[in-house]
Amino acid sequence: MITLFKVAMNENAGKSVSDVLQSGFIGQGPRVEEFEQALRDRLGHPHLVTVNSATSGLHLALHMAAKTRPTPADATAEVLTTPLTCTATNWPILANGLRIRWVDIDPTTLNIDIDDLARKISPRTRAIMVVHWAGYPVDLDRLADVLEEAEQRLGFRPAVIEDCAHAWGATFQGLPLGRHGNIAVYSFQAIKHLTSGDGGLVVFPDQQSADRARLLRWFGIDRTRSDSFRCAEDIPEYGFKFHMNDINAAIGLANLGDVDGHVARHRENAAYFDTHLQGVPGVTLLDRKPDRESAAWLYTLLAERRSDFIARLAARNIAASPVHQRNDVHGCVSEYGASLPMLDSVADRIVSIPCGWWVTNAEREHIVDVIREGW
Repeated sequence: MITLFKVAMNENAGKSVSDVLQSGFIGQGPRVEEFEQALRDRLGHPHLVTVNSATSGLHLALHMAAKTRPTPADATAEVLTTPLTCTATNWPILANGLRIRWVDIDPTTLNIDIDDLARKISPRTRAIMVVHWAGYPVDLDRLADVLEEAEQRLGFRPAVIEDCAHAWGATFQGLPLGRHGNIAVYSFQAIKHLTSGDGGLVVFPDQQSADRARLLRWFGIDRTRSDSFRCAEDIPEYGFKFHMNDINAAIGLANLGDVDGHVARHRENAAYFDTHLQGVPGVTLLDRKPDRESAAWLYTLLAERRSDFIARLAARNIAASPVHQRNDVHGCVSEYGASLPMLDSVADRIVSIPCGWWVTNAEREHIVDVIREGW
């Protein structure tokens, strides 16, 4: 079976982990600091902190945004977000006691519809969550214009949190995600481009926010102080147990050297599909614009009679899946129901096919041949 996902693990990761296990220090320590510095160098951005998962990173970012700007006493704070994503994007909104307001999607990219987003920003908006679906960046210029308009109209600029779980290596106008003035959260979960076993990264627009997050990820305690002072110091703002440990950091460091090659291969396979699936009956390809470069973590297309499409590929040893269920169908968010006609128009056709670093030239040709045969 040609799989949709595979763990990318450098052969030296085991030795790196063993060294940590024998060091006598396996919590948040020197390897976390080393990993963070390597990530600063890679992204070209100094204001970041690692966490134990991207979900924790999103929770932390929302917590910080929610405590930055008070909402009117008679309003309930909302987060504008897309339902087309992993539940890990949206459940932290609920965990922070905030209300979800669904925004429709752009059916040509499966990213959030920025025009619908602009219509829904209100005095109740505490934050905006955007997801770079499959690693293809949202139009961050258009989003910045919408934020500017909102600030002029409402007197405040909502915090933007970019969920970059699919998007390690993606760029917008030549810059890595996280360098466009928003909060960006990356995932280092098992099957991502860059894995640390599990873990995440939060990139902030300024040093003050990063310093605050560094405290809040570990109960609000300043870990730079010695143990004798740390246990006695005051904690002015409570925090969480969201820190990364040296075991995960060692895995991440071992894998960091391979990730550029893996992303490049994903892109090569995606470009092949863009060329060879163009015009195939029953298949609609997503848009690509020259001002951004996708991480191509997934290769998603729209297929007529999706269940038949998936069954046909499975019969020829090719995995295919929608990957994520739209979040607005779940009972725990039933009170937030909204009309989302663009998502409705494509939801039953969304499907992803294998495009990862493990997919060989012969296998990608096989995938194209099977799709071209029909289903």
